[in-house]
Amino acid sequence: MNNIKNSFSIKDLENLTGIKAHTIRIWEKRYNLLEPKRTDTNIRYYDLESFQKLLNVSYLNNNGYKISKIATIEEQEIPQLVREIATDSDVESHAINAFKLAMLNFDQALFYKTYESLLKEKDFEAIFYDIFIPLLNETGILWQTNTITPAHEHFISMLIRQKTLLNTEKTAFNQVNKSTKTFVLYLPENEIHELGLMFINHQLINKGYHSIFLGQSVPIESLVDLLNYYDDVTFISYFTIKPHKEGLLKYLNDFEQLIIKTPKTKLWILGQMLSTINTDELPNGIEAFETIKSLTQTL
Repeated sequence: MNNIKNSFSIKDLENLTGIKAHTIRIWEKRYNLLEPKRTDTNIRYYDLESFQKLLNVSYLNNNGYKISKIATIEEQEIPQLVREIATDSDVESHAINAFKLAMLNFDQALFYKTYESLLKEKDFEAIFYDIFIPLLNETGILWQTNTITPAHEHFISMLIRQKTLLNTEKTAFNQVNKSTKTFVLYLPENEIHELGLMFINHQLINKGYHSIFLGQSVPIESLVDLLNYYDDVTFISYFTIKPHKEGLLKYLNDFEQLIIKTPKTKLWILGQMLSTINTDELPNGIEAFETIKSLTQTL
């Protein structure tokens, strides 16, 4: 079975490229830049080649080329021109587009090739902040708008997870703990979105901290045992979909009562679920952070 997504509505193209549907129609009618196809029932759609071309046209347009000029360039020469003008200043947008193509085609080779190319200019930390975080944010929106399937999202997430694990292992092998503080990273029950937490684990190890990564779906009661091993413990958790907003404050209060017994025990939290509560009224010992970077900058 061919699982590659190769049929796009104009709304899909708008979601994937950020170019308004109205603009796409103008480019199509006035400059013949795209040629929509039609189904047997006469519904317009665009194929994968049209999507790839639109990404390249947009890239050239953002780099000073007028649409009227791009329309005169031979179609097979457009990708080559894009590669030639790629510079340090716009490597991020170019890489994100390449990763989108890799995701849509389930193309591991393109993912690896793009990642290796980025390593010539950036370290893993910069790639995660500058490329992977914006890519994952866009991927979430594409999934919500039904532009991609859950399979696409899982595919790109697993590849990023793989790179995070490899870099964490390499960092841990060469790193020496410089602190008596221990960080315990976990996700609450039924929470499975661990990429952000995995990257925080990498950053902690890179900075010389002792970090224990417990991963997905950990009950609060299971954390009590850690207090028997370490005196200075900061727990870190990421709330993407769980706990639900109705139970979030109760969860945090339960955590305080069960875990935070001394001033040296803390809980740092992140994630979109925090937008549903007033973080100025958190229980003692619990601190909220808006971003991964804001958290790591406090270390």
